[in-house]
Amino acid sequence: MALYRFRVTFEDYDDVSRDIDVKSNQTFEDLHKAIHQSTGYNPEYPSSFYISNDQWMKGEEITYLPNQKRIDRKIPLMDNIKLSSFIDDPHQKFYYTFNFDRPFDFHVELMKIILEDTPGTTYPAVVRSVGEAPKQFGNVFNPTAAAVDTPDEDFDFLNEMAFNPEDAEDFSEVTDTGVDDVEEKKIEDEEEEDEFGFGDDEEFEDGDKPGRNDDY
Repeated sequence: MALYRFRVTFEDYDDVSRDIDVKSNQTFEDLHKAIHQSTGYNPEYPSSFYISNDQWMKGEEITYLPNQKRIDRKIPLMDNIKLSSFIDDPHQKFYYTFNFDRPFDFHVELMKIILEDTPGTTYPAVVRSVGEAPKQFGNVFNPTAAAVDTPDEDFDFLNEMAFNPEDAEDFSEVTDTGVDDVEEKKIEDEEEEDEFGFGDDEEFEDGDKPGRNDDY
């Protein structure tokens, strides 16, 4: 059985790459899951491969966990499409988007075709790994944990900033010492000025102010 060796690189992190061997009769879903076995990501998010040219322009789409729009457009599913169906070039390229809500984009390029597989090897197989994959959604995915639901599209600012609820007390203290405290301080300063006679002198006529008519 022939093997395809793909090099997978992040579009925005070109120093991170994976080489993956896949059997020619395996599917795009097999490659999709192999990529995230190598990155440590949870693969259960809507994603798509696109047949690409040398400029990484998107062509025909092959999808995973499609939304209703893709279902209505009858976009073919990854688990139904064998890789060999779209290998027309010895350096065939696929543009790959993982998780449309918070996407990572990848370049997937066929590096070589190997005529025979290695006995005893389970495919797909990661044969080369360079660089550490960026964290998934700001958190390292735990492969032993159960798959979680797709996160809401709303951005959770406090969670992303690792906000500690106990810190709320600090914010309360700042809020409590607001305009009222400033006004009280202003009143105290005015009273102190009046007590020592350094307040407003509007009640004095120009001629009555001390020192104006003193004879020397």
